[in-house]
Amino acid sequence: MVEAVRLDQPRRGAALLATSALLFAIMGVLIREVSETVNNETVVFFRNLVGVFFFLPMIAYRGFGPFRTKRLTNHFLRTFYGLGAMYCFFYAIAHLPLADAMVFTYAAPVFTPVLAWWWLKESLTTRMMSMVLLGFVGVLLVAKPTGALFEAKALAGVGASLLAACAFVSIRAMSNSEPASRIVFYFSTFSALLSSIPLLWAWQPLSVRELGLLLAVGLVATTSQLVMSKAYALAPPGKIGPLSYLAIVFSGLFAWLLWNEMPGLSSWMGAGLIFASTLISMTMPASRPKKARTDV
Repeated sequence: MVEAVRLDQPRRGAALLATSALLFAIMGVLIREVSETVNNETVVFFRNLVGVFFFLPMIAYRGFGPFRTKRLTNHFLRTFYGLGAMYCFFYAIAHLPLADAMVFTYAAPVFTPVLAWWWLKESLTTRMMSMVLLGFVGVLLVAKPTGALFEAKALAGVGASLLAACAFVSIRAMSNSEPASRIVFYFSTFSALLSSIPLLWAWQPLSVRELGLLLAVGLVATTSQLVMSKAYALAPPGKIGPLSYLAIVFSGLFAWLLWNEMPGLSSWMGAGLIFASTLISMTMPASRPKKARTDV
């Protein structure tokens, strides 16, 4: 049985996760633009397909060696969690007010530290949970959810948050033997194959502009995935998870600059709480690296 070190470098991990949040917000802008004329099934497929082509130059130059793995089952489970969360989020966006869907999108960090504690036996402190909940209160103030948050359809949003949290922890679980590039390669490949199935009945012709936007979505999404996977490889989800809340702040700034959607007082207060939780996250001390079995 092979032993490997699972790193604990919260400051480096936090910086990378903040970068990933910025890229995620940019991806949201691109998806908003292209979704005016392109259906969700096509957007999801291209988001994943471009990720596969992203790695072709590396395969051509170095061969398939860097992507050989003994943990194919783990990669498939990570894909199941991530793709399942993606479809659930799309369902929530389609059937719930946007504010409520946003709450579920950013609820995953609430579940992530608990899952990491249960699944990987990583530390779970009162400070960690307080930091996560502080950021989530900020999300509620920014999103301003409605009563639809408690309808039966909202269960899809809850499922999306849980699946997303499982995806984050599964990345951390594989980080002791699988580099970020390999994790994202298999996620993109499996997701592209699975998300191609709905196109049998949902395919639509695409214009040059739409194709360009879809390619941009895929490139930004893949880069964001690479950065996020590296972040969770460097630090426990419980310590850096609240940094993902920054995506809602960045999204608000883009909406203000691009569409003149002026945030209200509660949004500014929420953004302040989110920034507070992320600053606390970035100042958390690193602990000694832990040895972990690669057959997790």
